[in-house]
Amino acid sequence: MNDHDTPHEGPLTQLLDEQLELAAARLPTLAPGVAHPSPVDHEERQAPHATFEDVLLGNAEPSPEMLEELAALQAAPELSEDELIRQALADGGADNDPSTPE
Repeated sequence: MNDHDTPHEGPLTQLLDEQLELAAARLPTLAPGVAHPSPVDHEERQAPHATFEDVLLGNAEPSPEMLEELAALQAAPELSEDELIRQALADGGADNDPSTPE
């Protein structure tokens, strides 16, 4: 920062500093019991779900749900070419317009 960017000390800066000090003095100490009284008061954020890419790269372990889904996909019958064409024509795509299949 150079001299042109540095704010000059003045009455407004002094007033802001005083107000910040007063506000800080009124805040309670951030103790775990004060900041988060109980888990009932709010939902705890769950850990993010591992993606298939994370598992493939060895950055995460697959969840039981992911393993079940993969087993179901492997056990599913292979779709015929006609069925794939039918599904593609029925899908409206991102614009949800069946007249322009994706």
